[in-house]
Amino acid sequence: MTLERWRSIVRSWMGPVAAGLAVIAALSLLSFYIHARLVTPGEKALVDSLKLQAKTDAGVQKVLQPELDRQHQELVVRRNAYRWGGLLLLLSMGVFFAWFKWLRPRQAHTRASPRGASLPPPSVLAPVAAPLPVAVPAAAPAEPIDLGPVDDILESEGRGRESVIPILQAIQARYRFLPQAALRRVSDRTSITPADVAGVASFYGQFRQMPTGEHLIRVCEGTACHVAGADEVRTELRRCLGIAQGSDTDPSGRFTIDRVACIGSCSLAPVMTIDDEIYGHVSALSSGRLLHQFIDTDVSKTIDGHRKRARPGIGREQSPVDEAHGSVRTSPSATPVEIRIGLGSCGLASGAAQVLAALEGEVASLGGGATIKTVGCAGLCHSEPLVEVIEHGRRALYGKVQPGDVRKLVRRHVKPRGVVRTVREAIKDMRARVLDDRAWTPLTAREVDAALYVSKQLRVVLENCGEIDPLSLDDYRRREGMRALEACLTRLTPAEVIEQVRAAGLRGRGGAGFPTALKWELTSNASGSPKYVICNGDEGDPGAFMDRAVLEADPFRVIEGLAIAAYAVGASEGFVYVRREYPLAVRHVRDAIATAEEHGFLGERILGSPFGFTLRVREGAGAFVCGEETALIQSIEGKRGTPRPRPPYPAQSGLWGKPTLINNVETLACLPWILRKGPAAFAALGTERSPGTKVFSLAGKVNRGGLIEVPMGITIREIVEDIGGGIKDGRTFKAVLAGGPSGGCIPAHLADTRIDYEELAHTGAIMGSGGLVVLDDRDCAVEIARYFLHFTQEESCGKCTFCRVGTKRMLEILDRICGGTGTDGDLQTLDELSIGVKRGSLCGLGQTAPNPVLTTLMYFREEYEAHIRERRCPAAVCKALIHYRVLDSCTGCTLCAQACPAGAIDARPYVRHEVADDLCTRCGMCVSACPEDAIEVA
Repeated sequence: MTLERWRSIVRSWMGPVAAGLAVIAALSLLSFYIHARLVTPGEKALVDSLKLQAKTDAGVQKVLQPELDRQHQELVVRRNAYRWGGLLLLLSMGVFFAWFKWLRPRQAHTRASPRGASLPPPSVLAPVAAPLPVAVPAAAPAEPIDLGPVDDILESEGRGRESVIPILQAIQARYRFLPQAALRRVSDRTSITPADVAGVASFYGQFRQMPTGEHLIRVCEGTACHVAGADEVRTELRRCLGIAQGSDTDPSGRFTIDRVACIGSCSLAPVMTIDDEIYGHVSALSSGRLLHQFIDTDVSKTIDGHRKRARPGIGREQSPVDEAHGSVRTSPSATPVEIRIGLGSCGLASGAAQVLAALEGEVASLGGGATIKTVGCAGLCHSEPLVEVIEHGRRALYGKVQPGDVRKLVRRHVKPRGVVRTVREAIKDMRARVLDDRAWTPLTAREVDAALYVSKQLRVVLENCGEIDPLSLDDYRRREGMRALEACLTRLTPAEVIEQVRAAGLRGRGGAGFPTALKWELTSNASGSPKYVICNGDEGDPGAFMDRAVLEADPFRVIEGLAIAAYAVGASEGFVYVRREYPLAVRHVRDAIATAEEHGFLGERILGSPFGFTLRVREGAGAFVCGEETALIQSIEGKRGTPRPRPPYPAQSGLWGKPTLINNVETLACLPWILRKGPAAFAALGTERSPGTKVFSLAGKVNRGGLIEVPMGITIREIVEDIGGGIKDGRTFKAVLAGGPSGGCIPAHLADTRIDYEELAHTGAIMGSGGLVVLDDRDCAVEIARYFLHFTQEESCGKCTFCRVGTKRMLEILDRICGGTGTDGDLQTLDELSIGVKRGSLCGLGQTAPNPVLTTLMYFREEYEAHIRERRCPAAVCKALIHYRVLDSCTGCTLCAQACPAGAIDARPYVRHEVADDLCTRCGMCVSACPEDAIEVA
């Protein structure tokens, strides 16, 4: 048996055995005591009488001496019994108490599904081949919908046309879909026509016309997740839930699988969410197990009466007294140790919430001595959950921290207060070393050398990320926050602010690189009032999460940048347009706006000046095209997000026909630094044509993925090899996908290309918003082009014929090529269609949609030809062109057969297995399960 099995047996029987010994010892002591109290006095009386008789009768002496010897021996035995029996009783009672208090196995309560489903335990290796059993409820007559909440929603969100998207979002949040009766109520009680309601509801991808399951599962379709196997994860989840083809909800109505373009946690790919819970590094092999765990947890909460799933946010207020542990939470100045934990989306997906709970409990058990501070993403997403300890000015960084590591981590930096706590902690340490092998693992295994990751970075936008509590205005101001706004309002005119931005050479970081000062000047000179400023946080590029990280970790910085821009162009109102897929970012921006208003940094007469500025949040509804500025304006106005022709440009006629300035999150986040440090300092960074720094999300097949900020002019090779740590598993660097669906595929032989707007354009790609997804030799260029074109075709608004129809024809060709039925003429047709779509499309989505196809045709044409002429996928990715074969190194362990969901591998112990090609679905689960790498894909 294994050591773990022996440990389990010992922990199970230690308590009962100790209790049994205690009972035996107690009964033995009781019997000796009863004998001493009842029998021994009579024996003593007998000896006394014999002594009297022996004085006159010599024969009695022969009887007396043996009796004296017997009673003496009995006394010795009784004394020994008292001594050792008492010791055994004390020890066994102590062992039993320790077992009952700390070591007793926690038996899970037997639970039944609330719908009567019997849920089998998850497999140790992988989900079983049969679908997850679910109970189908009996059909029930449809109940009328309570429309009372609709009236409350209208009172809260407003009744104008511009409120239609927030109204529909609130209705869907209430009913989990858009009931027709609720939509009719909206039209009846407002000025919004039924046509407008239906048009908006049918355009945006997040609105559902049909009821959803009790729980919503979203598997990320972003680029990093796609190349990491998200399709297989989705397929396995559908199989486990028994979802039929053409449906998205399981037969019981409990789970619905919905599509989402990108969740924004690309460094943890593949990623999925179940309701509000984020799961990172999911695989087809583990997805079924995660689903079982979620069901088990959900059933437990149902039984306990807690249906709502709570997820902690970051930057929340800490109470002076920790109610859960009874320990006083001291202020940072009162303790020499500060423990920081990152609770951004990536951290939460990696289990940071559980680590935080363990930290709070451990610090409380030591009587305090440390302050726990929640911060945003520090950029090292590959090492999440991250914990940083600052002790007397020295910093120690720990990565991939698990709740089991917390005790060692805290004890390394914090000493227990008081003698009792010191003794108790020493006992805990001894117990852990006896019973837990992990206690012997040195904490150095969790230490992270951040210098390898940050040595070539230069932080301007990200200077506060990971350093401050995102919702603490005091923290932000301690790091010179709001000083740039104060300088603008007290010492600079609007024209001087624009001139400083021009001197810095700042270009728009949203993709095109348009000079920021020129856009501001156009808006400032435009006639019309009021003027508006919009922060474009609709980061729809799959594989990009820069805006999400900045809004979560440093929302006050973006607010300050917006106020500066509004002052410069003369705007009095502003909007922050954020993807609804970023709930944590939305929550932080809303809370930060409320705090800024309370402290006089937003609202009327900001800082006592004549300038006033109000700011509101608008959530996107799942349309990638709304990243285009005119489509975004349409969305805020409550319309379908279709781009409109330019000119007039938004700077002349934008939101509600008024002059409107639109900048993205990163552009606005640069402004406080520029105005604090001076435009010359910013212009000195980067290159002559592209000054400053650029934030990228580095994901894909690199060892160190995450959020990075580098000076313009750095090469792609430096980013991939020096910052990213090279390619995972020692594979070959193949290419970088830059700029998302609008960008292109830059091959490894062009890795010395500098990060610069013009130089990237020369490769056929674009800078884009800043997504960098690295590919290795196991990624197929043809399939990547097909994936991107499928995305843009799905997201096209359909207004332009070339974009609507042209991308559809291109996708059909790529589907044929990946399916093994392509022809030689397809490549020429792809070239011609790509040129037509670029020239004939109205907005940037259509104009750049062919870029991934054109760049892969330019640099990887031989792969297209292999698909067409040889019916072969060189990267062994396209399912119609690959086969699985078991090698002679197979040991017959049967793990692949256990993992196979299609039953294509017969379990034959200790015999080389075989894959039935006609049954194989090419899901790759057998490859993941094989410990010997004995399955070849070719």
